[in-house]
Amino acid sequence: MAEAEGQETESLEESTDESEEEESEEEPKLKYERLSNGVTEILQKDAAGCMTVHDKSPVKINQISLDESGEHMGVCSEDGKVQVFGLYSGEEFHETFDCPIKIIAVNPHFVRTSCKQFVTGGKKLLLFERSWMSRWKSCVLHEGEGNIRSVKWRGHLIAWANNMGVKIFDVTSKQRITNVPRDDISLRPDMYPCSLCWKDSVTLIIGWGTSVKICSVKERHASEMRDLPSRYVEIVSQFETEFYISGLAPLCDQLVVLSYVKEVSEKTEREYRARPRLDIIQPLPETCEEISSDALTVRGFQENECRDYHLEYSEGESLFYIVSPRDIVVAKERDQDDHIDWLLEKKKYEEALMAAEISQKNIKRHKILDIGLAYINHLVEKGEYDIAARKCQKILGKNAALWEYEVYKFKEIGQLKAISPYLPRGDPVLKPLIYEMILHEFLESDYEGFATLIREWPGDLYNNSVIVQAVRDHLKKDSQNRTLLKTLAELYTYDKNYGNALEIYLTLRHKDVFQLIHKHNLFSSIKDKIVLLMDFDSEKAVDMLLDNEDKISIKKVVEELEDRPELQHVYLHKLFKRDHHKGQRYHEKQISLYAEYDRPNLLPFLRDSTHCPLEKALEICQQRNFVEETIYLLSRMGNSRSALKMITEELHDVDKAIEFAKEQDDGELWEDLILYSIDKPPFITGLLNNIGTHVDPILLIHRIKEGMEIPNLRDSLVKILQDYNLQILLREGCKKILVADSLSLLKRMHRTQMKGVLVDEENICESCLSPILPSDAAKPFSVVAFHCRHMFHKECLPVPSMNSPAQFCNICSAKHRGPGSAILELKK
Repeated sequence: MAEAEGQETESLEESTDESEEEESEEEPKLKYERLSNGVTEILQKDAAGCMTVHDKSPVKINQISLDESGEHMGVCSEDGKVQVFGLYSGEEFHETFDCPIKIIAVNPHFVRTSCKQFVTGGKKLLLFERSWMSRWKSCVLHEGEGNIRSVKWRGHLIAWANNMGVKIFDVTSKQRITNVPRDDISLRPDMYPCSLCWKDSVTLIIGWGTSVKICSVKERHASEMRDLPSRYVEIVSQFETEFYISGLAPLCDQLVVLSYVKEVSEKTEREYRARPRLDIIQPLPETCEEISSDALTVRGFQENECRDYHLEYSEGESLFYIVSPRDIVVAKERDQDDHIDWLLEKKKYEEALMAAEISQKNIKRHKILDIGLAYINHLVEKGEYDIAARKCQKILGKNAALWEYEVYKFKEIGQLKAISPYLPRGDPVLKPLIYEMILHEFLESDYEGFATLIREWPGDLYNNSVIVQAVRDHLKKDSQNRTLLKTLAELYTYDKNYGNALEIYLTLRHKDVFQLIHKHNLFSSIKDKIVLLMDFDSEKAVDMLLDNEDKISIKKVVEELEDRPELQHVYLHKLFKRDHHKGQRYHEKQISLYAEYDRPNLLPFLRDSTHCPLEKALEICQQRNFVEETIYLLSRMGNSRSALKMITEELHDVDKAIEFAKEQDDGELWEDLILYSIDKPPFITGLLNNIGTHVDPILLIHRIKEGMEIPNLRDSLVKILQDYNLQILLREGCKKILVADSLSLLKRMHRTQMKGVLVDEENICESCLSPILPSDAAKPFSVVAFHCRHMFHKECLPVPSMNSPAQFCNICSAKHRGPGSAILELKK
């Protein structure tokens, strides 16, 4: 809190309301330093928004002024002293006037040799400039309108304020270009002087009393000049403030306003002078918006008036100088380090960490790691252990030493479980003792969590034998605990003790047993555990055994399952489905197994197997009275009549009997079926409906006894007639198609035979093997070409006899390819 400096100060602090405390939660935009006797002290902002200092200084300063480069400063004081000096050089101008000098302004380009100029304000506005031989000369720019209250120099324009208003002077043309009169003439100009600042080279901001005007200097059109200055001023914005203005400065598109504040004490009802305020506001066309506000504790603020405060600024460095009679305070824009300081002060560690990461190249006083560690400690203090542990991953990164330090901190507060999910498992790797310590913590209180860590952590992070022994010790107390047994099996797997692991998995009937066998090729270890595997999951076990026949033979599997025929059947059945021939030596055994455990698949097995002994199969099927299987075996063994008899006498299924007779396509079977059906009307109906395409229906109709009632006889006769008509139509259709195709092919053959045959010098006589054409084209010749494309000289062919006048190709006739007649005879 601010240091008490009189009863008024105490009253101010006592009257601080909640709104002021809420405002203090907002991050300040500026930071402050005091320039006093060569000592710089950073000012701190208290809950009421006030800046506190503790030292005292006898200096009484009216105003300071800087050039644009910030290398030269002008200072004037109450005792009439004016001093212009270089901040980084020995250059200096010093003079004492016979009257107080209230104002000083240094040429913005003072650093240049040609611009060594400054102006002072008292009753006159004097321009000082260094001439030949480094002598300073002065000239009066303005007088006669009272004391000069404020002066600001920008580029070639000098703006000043006196009792009447604000003037602007163009140094280049040596003309005064405007006069802006003051608004509130009730305020004494000596008590509430005008404040001026240039936002840029053509924008002047005027603050007087509680009024702010923003003026723009514009070029006058050539046609409007006449005797007028080349420039004029236009007011582009004007608004009122709540406090009296002591100084103005631009900050980007915003304004920094130094305000003089008077308040009334609620207890004494006396008016007192409060701390001056430095506000940042956003100008609008007719009003303004407050961005931030700071109350400053400067020395002797209880005695100061509005005229005693001044605000100067350095654009290049964004520095703002608050000048009072006995104090100079520098306000600076807060940088990223200051922003992080404020966030840490407000315990907003996550935002501070994010800000440091974003601006890590710009921050100078802070380190990301230090902020992160402070954030972790803060979360631990709040009891948010899981969040703190999760943040360790990002903050600690690959620093193994810091990780181990944090783990021991979590151990001290009994929160090892919180940090366990986030421990590094690869890069970096911590000491094995760290991981073992956490595993022991879980083993004492949380078997499921322990099992999860064993699954997730690589086995090389810790001493496996130590953990195995610890699990064994716990199993002595709870030997049937499935979680511990399963975890022990996983530990055995990490230790490559696959035999023990497999035994535990089989005892637990765990699904990972097959994965373990495949992954580590444990087939030699399961040869005596096939029954256990089949009992656990016969489907997966059979697939695994069949996929690895080269490692566990079929013979070995069948032998191991000899006492469990139901499992033996499952194995042999799947083997048969994969390959009908691999297990042929067991097909006889499979007949009994199918009959006992899987009758629906017996008939498909009998049909597909070519190695099954039919007599044995028939014997088993007859013993068990399997009719369908017996019928199939009888038919396959050639005893079709017995099979048909079983169908008719055992199954009484006319459709199946007819279908069987159709498959055998044997006339004797049809005769037996007709004889059996002749006294059974339903069978006769079935035969009449289906016999027409295989046997002459008349044979059946003639044998039907007179007077026998046959169901649906009329429909059956109609169907027979329809089938007959259909057969006739089919024959006629086939005949038409045959005749049409014969005619088409005959025409094609005729066209082919009518085509010419190319004969050239490359063709030879198939009899004498000499060229078919004579070398002398004028010589007469005779050539015979057959349809088979063989060619002969006519004289080389045998003379046709009276019995066979037709000629044939000797080559094709000798090959028994049929006779060919001559298609062309060439003569010349």
